Amino acid sequence: MPISESMVQDIVQEVMAKMQIADAPSGKHGVFKEMNDAIEAAKKAQKIVRAMSMDQREKIITCIRRKTKENAEILARMGVDETGMGNVGDKILKHHLVADKTPGTEDITTTAWSGDRGLTLIEMGPFGVIGAITPCTNPSETILCNTMGMLAGGNTVVFNPHPAAIKTSIYAINLLNEASLEAGGPDNIAVTVEKPTLETSGIMMKHKDIPLIAATGGPGVVTAVLSSGKRGIGAGAGNPPALVDETADVRKAAQDIVNGCTFDNNLPCIAEKGIVAVSSIVDELMHYLVTENDCYLASKEEQDKLTEVVLAGGKLNRKCVGRDARTLLSMIGVNAPANIRCIVFEGPKEHPLITTELMMPILGVVRAKDFDDAVEQAVWLEHGNRHSAHIHSKNIDNITKYAKAIDTAILVKNAPSYAALGFGGEGYCTFTIASRTGEGLTSASTFTKRRRCVMADSLCIR
Repeated sequence: MPISESMVQDIVQEVMAKMQIADAPSGKHGVFKEMNDAIEAAKKAQKIVRAMSMDQREKIITCIRRKTKENAEILARMGVDETGMGNVGDKILKHHLVADKTPGTEDITTTAWSGDRGLTLIEMGPFGVIGAITPCTNPSETILCNTMGMLAGGNTVVFNPHPAAIKTSIYAINLLNEASLEAGGPDNIAVTVEKPTLETSGIMMKHKDIPLIAATGGPGVVTAVLSSGKRGIGAGAGNPPALVDETADVRKAAQDIVNGCTFDNNLPCIAEKGIVAVSSIVDELMHYLVTENDCYLASKEEQDKLTEVVLAGGKLNRKCVGRDARTLLSMIGVNAPANIRCIVFEGPKEHPLITTELMMPILGVVRAKDFDDAVEQAVWLEHGNRHSAHIHSKNIDNITKYAKAIDTAILVKNAPSYAALGFGGEGYCTFTIASRTGEGLTSASTFTKRRRCVMADSLCIR
């Protein structure tokens, strides 16, 4: 029987009532009043996890995958209700993607050399207790994805979630520990505090038992982690441009770009944040954006009003982040049709709605003289984040030139941005893309140490 909207709402209310989630009770699995207590609990759990076989860890991860799918709709709705960002349908898809495509213990591999002088192995070992900072844009997705990878490597994790998403984060952490207990593992494989703050984050980053910190968030958070004196994995900001050249299938490019830009209301850091197109196809591209992909063409006056609202006082208005296009238009007095998905306009690369990472379904189109000019403008718009970029082209030489110039952790060719996460594309899923510290798309192996084990003059049986 299909689940109706009212039934889903009833389920969410029942779950939240049972958890008394507004008060973030310390009685739930993995939730503590004090950060030091949380770290100590994770440390005890890690001793058990470290001694577990790969098969035992994989059983826990399998249970996490199942519970993630079972709770996908609840987690999606909780995330939207708590943060006011994104949309339930796309968040459900993201949770299923996490469950299906996050690597587990298969990512923990051994390298071996065998020869006349014996046998040498390189094996991946755990760091121990990992400290993790997570965002409000993808709160439960990041927590679930990170924990599966960290656990596969033999670690446990202490989270300091974004305060704006603490209810959703606590629900996800409780789910993780329930999965561990059901599969015969320990409690507290993932822990947090009732009220995460800058102070609790500081305690976590300075704690002697936290050797590694993984931060998923804005540039300020990543800078703080890299200044902690600990090993840091930093997944920071991006402003991904989508380049369209004269050889592209312009109709398909328009569809792909809008699909990627509007996915979860542009919250993913990989999502298209602007378009750079060669002059000869700009008019055709705009035509397809507006007539076939439900985009609203904003006038100069409407652009100015949008700028005043979404960049109030020159700063990003958090109340606008992750909102749908119709809501954003209503904020400037425009009653847009129900089918409108995205706001588009043409402007220079310096336009504040183009140069700023908005995380909203707003696409400014920058006109370039030719391909080389388009590359130059796209590189400028990416701001050196080296995070993500996209191109629509049938010219292999152009794609290669752009890839070398933009030098990002992710480059998607002729597809929506979400193909980079394995959604409609090959490869695994992650919600921590460490462009700043160079790890790229993180997985279980990212959260391990490499150790060399040498047996000289023995165990070579050739």
